Amino acid sequence: MLGVQKGASEDEIKKAFRKQAKKYHPDVNPGNKEAEAKFKEVNEAYEVLSDKDKRQRYDRFGFAGVDPNYGAGSTAYGGGNPFGQDIDINDIFNSFFGGFGGRTSRNQNAPRRGSDVEVSVTISFEEAAKGCKKEVVYQNVEACTECNGSGASKGTNLKTCPSCHGTGQVNIQKQTPFGVIQTSQTCDKCRGKGKIIEKPCPKCSGAGRTRSSRTVTVTVPAGINQDQILNIGGHGNSGYNGGPAGDLHVYINVKKHDIFERKDDNVWCEIPLTFSQAALGCEVTVPTIDGKVKYNVHPGTQPGDIFKLKGKGIQHLNSRGRGDQYVKVTIEVPHNLTAEQKKILGQFDALCNANNYQRRSSFFDKVKKIFKD
Repeated sequence: MLGVQKGASEDEIKKAFRKQAKKYHPDVNPGNKEAEAKFKEVNEAYEVLSDKDKRQRYDRFGFAGVDPNYGAGSTAYGGGNPFGQDIDINDIFNSFFGGFGGRTSRNQNAPRRGSDVEVSVTISFEEAAKGCKKEVVYQNVEACTECNGSGASKGTNLKTCPSCHGTGQVNIQKQTPFGVIQTSQTCDKCRGKGKIIEKPCPKCSGAGRTRSSRTVTVTVPAGINQDQILNIGGHGNSGYNGGPAGDLHVYINVKKHDIFERKDDNVWCEIPLTFSQAALGCEVTVPTIDGKVKYNVHPGTQPGDIFKLKGKGIQHLNSRGRGDQYVKVTIEVPHNLTAEQKKILGQFDALCNANNYQRRSSFFDKVKKIFKD
């Protein structure tokens, strides 16, 4: 989904996610169900590849290693989903190599924090400048509401594992050239939980977790910029065994504006003037993010001149004060002139002299010095 190679770095994965999320975002594709489905898949793919444990499981087992609903009806692990919980790489090592060195796996029943979820939201230029509230829809994994995360069908209980007698560990004896060696490894029957599910929950197929769609209202602060991230604590994937949920990271996309451009906390725009307005001076209406303001253009304004509207820029993020607005002047040369207009301009030009065009006179004086003619 993200179009990255297996050995891609975290930065490459994050860059690919942002590109795909922007492409399929519902705000960019309103009413497009196919794009909406792709957007969900992109978020799910990034959720896996941005999590170290999930990425390792995906590399080894494919989609089966990360989907909490995969493997419904399996009885190899007490009727539950063998990949519904985090897989301890030490367990895999021990199962193949007998756990030499007395290596022990982590407690599968200990509380563990859930992984973080990332999503993007698109806002307008004005919303970024002024702040706003946005409803964000995203996918996350939560404890199954039918079985409260136990994985067992309602009305049934978990059974103590007969292989490890509830310890989650089994002792293995092996004959070696050095004699009999006894090692301890994670119980294959219960995956270290000490309990097995005899009758899996029909909603989650024994995984104890289900994927669901959530909506949260996010407060976007004034002054936020493109690609900045908002962290919403406790709104990520739910934890394990009573552990805390992960966080929700909201990436900000800001739409381009038809008139304004942002540079730091300053706003820039261009305003076209006629030749007469620039030469004679005039009062013009200038757009700002606060509305329209009047500004007096002085006589003799030149193309490229810049004037500043103090305090009309963007709010400094999480602090007081604002940037400024800079307005660059462009002069529009008239075209499609009538014969009468051409005549009047010719008469005007005949009345002008070097004093009226100081830059032009200075330029040609320099030319004469260079070529001495």
